[in-house]
Amino acid sequence: MAVKGEEKRYISSEELKKHNSASDLWISIQGKVYDVTDWLKDHPGGEIPLLDLAGQDATDAFVAFHPGSVWTRLDRFFIGYYSDYRVSEVSKDYRKLVAEFVKMGLFEKKGHGVFFSMCLMWCLFMMAVYGVLATSSVFIHLLCGGMMGFLWIQSGWIGHDSGHYQVMTSPKFNRLAQILSGNCLAGISIGWWKRNHNAHHIACNSLEFDPDLQHMPLFAVSSKLFASLTSYFYERKMYFDAVSRFLVSYQHWTFYPVMCFARVNLFAQSILLLVSKKKVPYRWHEILGVIVFWIWYPCLVSFLPTWSERVMFVIASFVVTGIQHVQFCLNHFSSCVYVGPPKGNDWFEKQTMGTLDISCSPWMDWFHGGLQFQVEHHLFPRLPRCHLRAISPLVRELCKKHKLAYSSVSFWEANRLTIKTLRTAALQAREMVGPIPKNLVWEAVNTHG
Repeated sequence: MAVKGEEKRYISSEELKKHNSASDLWISIQGKVYDVTDWLKDHPGGEIPLLDLAGQDATDAFVAFHPGSVWTRLDRFFIGYYSDYRVSEVSKDYRKLVAEFVKMGLFEKKGHGVFFSMCLMWCLFMMAVYGVLATSSVFIHLLCGGMMGFLWIQSGWIGHDSGHYQVMTSPKFNRLAQILSGNCLAGISIGWWKRNHNAHHIACNSLEFDPDLQHMPLFAVSSKLFASLTSYFYERKMYFDAVSRFLVSYQHWTFYPVMCFARVNLFAQSILLLVSKKKVPYRWHEILGVIVFWIWYPCLVSFLPTWSERVMFVIASFVVTGIQHVQFCLNHFSSCVYVGPPKGNDWFEKQTMGTLDISCSPWMDWFHGGLQFQVEHHLFPRLPRCHLRAISPLVRELCKKHKLAYSSVSFWEANRLTIKTLRTAALQAREMVGPIPKNLVWEAVNTHG
C-alpha cells in the first residue's frame, strides 16, 4: 500500500502485463493498480477470475461482480496508478447504467420468487416421496420420477441465483439455502458450480477458458476446437483424435439424448472436485451435503417394487431435468466464440456477442429461470432475476447505440440454431483426415463439460 506523501507511482500497460501469474498478480481497477497476489487464495470468487484477468484492466468485470461496499477493501492492495488507463464510450455507458440501478435499489430488491420456488420444491419433494411410498401404480411412480426431475430444475435456479447474490436474509442462511437446494436435494456441489460458473462468466465463449464450451470429445461448437486446443480451466489438452472426430460427426443427432443424461456428468464433476486437492471453501459442508443426497435418493428408489420401475423412475428424473441442460446450451452454443484469454477492456462487447436471449411471454419466466435474459444476466450478474425483464429495453437500447449485437429469438428458434451450429461443425469434422488416435481410454473416462 502506498504511503501518504510519497511520490505517485505510475505503471504502464507493458509493466502491468508482466505481472500475470499466480505468484505475481497485478490488476488495474478504475485507473489504479493493485497487487492481489496474496489475496488470490482468499478471493471469495475463487482464483480463476483473477488469473484470467491478470495483468490488465478489469474495471468492468469488477463493477459487474462486486457491490460498492467492496471498493474500500482494495486500498490495502494499492501500489500505483495505471498510466494507460482509458475508458471506451461503451464502458462509460455501461458503468452509468450500473450506477443507475444501484440508486434505484434494484440490487437489493429481490422479490418473493425465491420463497415461492422453495415452497414449490418442498411440495414436489413431498408428493414424489408420497407417490413412491403410498401408491402401487406404475404410472404414478413414473410421474413421481418426472416430478423429481422438475424439483432438480427448480433447485438449479435457486443454486444459480444464490451463487450470484444473497437470496436469503443473511450470508449464513444463503449458504444454507445453497447446500440444501444444491448438494442435499440435487447432489450437485455448489462449490463446483460456483467455480465452473464464475469461470464461464469471466471468459464467456472463449474456447480455451470457458468450461461451458469444453465438451470434447462429445461436442464441438466450432471447428477451431479441431486444433486440439488447451483447456485452461481443466488444465489439459482437448485432443481432437479419431474418437472425438467420430462422436462430433454425429453430435447434432446425439445432442438431445446426451442432454437427457447430462446429470451424470454433474454428479461426477462434483465428486471429482471434492476429492481433489483444489481449494474448496467449506469442503466438509459440501461433502456432507452430497452424502445426504446419495443416501436419500437411492433409498427412495429402493422402495419401488421392481427393478424395471426403479430404472424408469431414475430415467424419468434425468430426462426431465435434461430440459435444463438443453437450456444452458441454448444461450451460448450458437453465439460467437473466440480463442484466447478474456480481456478486460472489451467486457461489454464479449458478453453481448457470446450470449443469446430467449424471447417469451412473462407467464413463461418460471420455465426459463432467468436464462431467457442471458445478455442482461451476463452484464449484471448480481441483479435479481425478477428485474431482468424490466431492464431489458435499456440494455437493448445501449447495444443499439453502440452498434453491438443483441440477439433474442424464440425457444424453438434457439434450439434450431443450436442444432445448426452442431451440424455445421459435425460436417466439417467428417471432411477432415483422421488423426492418429491418442489416449482414447483416458479421453473417454475424463470427459469434461
